[in-house]
Amino acid sequence: MASLAERVRGNGRIAAGLLLNLLVSICIVFLNKWIYVHHGFPNMSLTLVHFVVTWLGLYVCQKLNIFAPKSLPLSRLFLLALSFCGFVVFTNLSLQNNTIGTYQLAKAMTTPVIIVIQTLFYQKTFSTKIQLTLIPITLGVILNSYYDVKFNFLGMVFAALGVLVTSLYQVWVGAKQHELQVNSMQLLYYQAPMSSAMLLVAVPFFEPMLGEGGLFGSWSASALLMVLLSGVIAFMVNLSIYWIIGNTSPVTYNMFGHFKFCITLFGGYVLFKDPLSVNQGLGMLCTLFGIFAYTHFKLSEQEGSKCKLAQRP
Repeated sequence: MASLAERVRGNGRIAAGLLLNLLVSICIVFLNKWIYVHHGFPNMSLTLVHFVVTWLGLYVCQKLNIFAPKSLPLSRLFLLALSFCGFVVFTNLSLQNNTIGTYQLAKAMTTPVIIVIQTLFYQKTFSTKIQLTLIPITLGVILNSYYDVKFNFLGMVFAALGVLVTSLYQVWVGAKQHELQVNSMQLLYYQAPMSSAMLLVAVPFFEPMLGEGGLFGSWSASALLMVLLSGVIAFMVNLSIYWIIGNTSPVTYNMFGHFKFCITLFGGYVLFKDPLSVNQGLGMLCTLFGIFAYTHFKLSEQEGSKCKLAQRP
């Protein structure tokens, strides 16, 4: 009976963790969009707030022994911290200048770009099945962008830059974790303050610091509350992702990611009344099909590799 009770409690914790991640992951997209649309808060300044709150949150976590920090050479993290700035800033600029549907679908291009980078620069090989899944993903994104009534050229430039820098960041994170023998939280513990310092230097060149529309300008109490809440939620997204990866299987994590993807797409059209054409809908379905196929083949290959290793004498 005790083991059954423990299993129930364990499943309850996993369900609570997944629910928290679902809520904060969807909330951060809609909240940031709301801040841009209704308050006009500057993009890089909002990203700076996110980084500072994440840094403070991680400091509290290590004091509570949620993870143990590891001493790392800052010089080896410079490019990683710079790409961290770039991927968050460009992703937020994409959200600011595109509909939520276009923003969300553009992010799906990260997988094809990562595969191209790893093939060209890291001599990594991918099966034909995996490569073929990139066709519907890419085709769907192109269809959606072409038929988007609110098509924004600048928004698509930011989306493309966001995808490129995000892909580089994800490849480098994996390489750095392996090279330095650290987990994602230990790495983020150093990235966040370094990225905060970089943005603090860069923000005055691109956005006003004082006066109307500046980071330290006269904002309403509701705007400041929204910005602070956005920072806290951004930290909770990072924390919950780390927890889910550590406590569930890759299948659960990936399938749950697809569920969030669909809900975010649907919520964007409901909350912000973004127009949706039939061709855009087909593009979304095409991309979703490609994502599901990629995940299915990728996980099947991973399971096959584990079975082969287990069968070795």
